[in-house]
Amino acid sequence: MTETTEAPVVAEVKTPSPTSETAAAAAAAATTNGHAEEGVTAPQKPVEETNGTAEKTDDKAKTEKAEDVPPPKEMRAVTLTGFGGFKNVKILKKPEPSPQAGEVLIRVRACGLNFQDLMVRLGAIDSPPKTPTILGFECAGEIEAVGEEVEGFKVGDRVVALPEFRAWSELVAVPTKYVYQIPDEMTFQDAAAIVMNYLVAYILIFDLISLREGKSILLHSVGGGVGQAIVQLARTVPNVTLFGVCSKSKHEALAATGLIDHLIDRTDYVNEVRKITTEGVDIVMDCLCGEECNRGYGLLKPMGKYILYGSSNVVTGETKSFFSVARSWWQVDKVSPIKLFDENKSLSGFNLRHLLYQQDGSAYVRSTVEKIFALWKDGKVKPVVDSTWALEDVAEAMQKMHDRKNIGKLVLDPALEPKPKPATPAKSKSKKQASEDKSSKKDKDEDKKNAENGDEKKEEAGEEAKTNGESGDAVAAAGAEGAAVNGDSAEKSDAPPAATNGDATESEKKESS
Repeated sequence: MTETTEAPVVAEVKTPSPTSETAAAAAAAATTNGHAEEGVTAPQKPVEETNGTAEKTDDKAKTEKAEDVPPPKEMRAVTLTGFGGFKNVKILKKPEPSPQAGEVLIRVRACGLNFQDLMVRLGAIDSPPKTPTILGFECAGEIEAVGEEVEGFKVGDRVVALPEFRAWSELVAVPTKYVYQIPDEMTFQDAAAIVMNYLVAYILIFDLISLREGKSILLHSVGGGVGQAIVQLARTVPNVTLFGVCSKSKHEALAATGLIDHLIDRTDYVNEVRKITTEGVDIVMDCLCGEECNRGYGLLKPMGKYILYGSSNVVTGETKSFFSVARSWWQVDKVSPIKLFDENKSLSGFNLRHLLYQQDGSAYVRSTVEKIFALWKDGKVKPVVDSTWALEDVAEAMQKMHDRKNIGKLVLDPALEPKPKPATPAKSKSKKQASEDKSSKKDKDEDKKNAENGDEKKEEAGEEAKTNGESGDAVAAAGAEGAAVNGDSAEKSDAPPAATNGDATESEKKESS
């Protein structure tokens, strides 16, 4: 019986390729993460690639969403970046405000500049704002939007407003208790020039002083915006004598108005008043403070009234001086009620900012604004505008007020084009600049001289190189002739020396073959 022996069957073991291992791992991972569907055997993408695609999709969605949202609208605004000099007053782009409940949004057409703004720039007022902040207390324009709970105002109304800061901008949101509708015939420029100045003047003349016929008034800074308002309102009372104190440069222009009885230079006004009237005056209206308080009090008649409504003497330079602030207050004598009782005199003070924003006098101020507008309609008062400035020129406007060169109100117009900046003449350079220019010129001359010396050296070097090159050519030619004499050249050959020095000519190749 024959046995049949079969060879043992060897099982074939297949070694998985790296690709199949990756696919299997990816499939397993996808199944574990719940991404593989039942019955799907095709290899899945790696986890890292899948997550990267998802992140890219999310980023793309975020980008598309961000593109759908329009960028916030911006406006120009006069911004105080820090207390001090004019360099801290800048025109910056700020987000447009939105009216909150009880507010209206005003498109500003004109802004009023007041001495209080100069004091804010210096930080020389009580409770100064945090910087950066938008400057300005007075503006006029049209209502562009109305917030919730607003009554009595609508979009398109022509108004003037007294916000606490933020007025010097293209748009400002203001609580309605500080907003007043203006007459249809009144321009925005007149509205910005009349409200704050005439508010102060009216309250002083009719509420605090109770001006009556036959009285005399000594008025400081008669050429300013408030000074001109006081003059006009005082002229509504018969037989009032006005002593106007200001710098000599303004006398001619103010005398032309015919409203001031006696124009006096501020340098020695006490003696000048005494020359006119030995008795003194009934009323002293002081916006300077400091030592002027004592002088003014000394000019009062019995039953006289002294009123302080400003402290511009604090502003003595471009930046705040603590010494000038301290001196301004320490120069004021301390007057006791007993002294007032003995001398039959009165002292008063008025601060519109405190009344309006800190003491809730908005209702009283509103009724006064209505009286002022009535006087304007009757032609009894008319604001005096000294000049109008673009927002970009606000520093120059502030400088003019700081130097007491204005007669009447300074107004800012957001739509006005700024003045072209003049070129600085050469003769106006400072000594330091002239010295720097001289030094710079000297350096340039030395550089030029060095450059010329360098060019000369280069030329000499070039000539030397040329000479050396010609000598080298001559040497090379002599070497070639020597080679020919020594038998290094092929006989009767016109080939160049390169062929002679080891490269066989065509004829030599044929002969050798």
